[in-house]
Amino acid sequence: MSDPVSDLEKLRAELAATKAELAQARAVVSTSEAMIAGLKLEIALLKREQYGHSAERTTRLIDQLELQLEELVTDAAEDAARAEKTTKVAAFDRKKPVRKPFPEHLPRERVVIEAPTSCSCCGSDRIVKMGEDITETLEVVPRQWKVIQAVREKFTCRDCEKISQAPAPFHPTSRGWAGPSLLAMIVFEKFGQHQPLNRQAERYAREGVDLSLSTLADQVGAVADLLKPLHDLIAAHVLAAERLHGDDTTVPLLARGGTKTARLWTYLRDDRPFGGTAPPAVIFRFSRDRGGAHPTEHLKGWQGILQADAYAGYNDLYRGDRKPGPVLPALCWSHARRKFFELADVEGTSAKARMPRKSRQSPSRR
Repeated sequence: MSDPVSDLEKLRAELAATKAELAQARAVVSTSEAMIAGLKLEIALLKREQYGHSAERTTRLIDQLELQLEELVTDAAEDAARAEKTTKVAAFDRKKPVRKPFPEHLPRERVVIEAPTSCSCCGSDRIVKMGEDITETLEVVPRQWKVIQAVREKFTCRDCEKISQAPAPFHPTSRGWAGPSLLAMIVFEKFGQHQPLNRQAERYAREGVDLSLSTLADQVGAVADLLKPLHDLIAAHVLAAERLHGDDTTVPLLARGGTKTARLWTYLRDDRPFGGTAPPAVIFRFSRDRGGAHPTEHLKGWQGILQADAYAGYNDLYRGDRKPGPVLPALCWSHARRKFFELADVEGTSAKARMPRKSRQSPSRR
């Protein structure tokens, strides 16, 4: 009769081996899924690079693939770590992506680990340095808040009894209490990182600084008014170009009852491909919808060549009776054919009769 204790230990060992094999298998499966998601994302990025950014569906697909890849890689790393802890057989080697070197502009803090003073083998103190190995670890210093106290001392004259004092320190906004770096951070978080002010206020409160939503909104409005002259100069520079690149994209708009889809219009000036020396610049316009009245208002008084997609909202810019004159569209061939027929229908002319004979053929026949 076998010993019950030894049988129990044997069963425990078999159970542990089964768990280890299961953890390894789970790590292999999760890593394979992450590799497949990474390949799909790479294919989508290559397609967008080849065919351009015109398809908004492709952009949304890439965003979804990036989120999926993030979750799968995280799960794969968790499963691999669990497999290394549970298994007692050969460790599972997960293929890890090649990490890029840290940016050269980051400061380096050299920490030299104390070397031994004698040989670890024979104990002799006749040791000579022959080289070194460097292990780099990326670290971050948490954000620090501080209050700058500008002290203005008062002096009085013993002869005339007049009080003298240095002028108050400069603030970017009138009656301001926020420094330029804080203002830049608030505005960039809102417009550059799309972080609403209420979320910023919550994050600042967790860091020990209580800034209400109305206080932040007041500073954003003051900064917007402060930068308006600079914005007007950039807009004047862009609209002075002979040719523009126009496009629009969707942006989420927080509204009562839910999030709505708004539009961000972009007008770019870049004369470098045509031998121009003017610096490139871009202006942005926001609207709550994609009505055709918006590009008409944005480019009011401008005349030149507009490179854009076949969106019908640009049609009013191409009309012959437009003041000061019609805008000349510059489109790819597929967009140009569609736009030609649209404009011909608007003007009441037979598009097929006006179209060159060679252009009437279908792309497959050409």
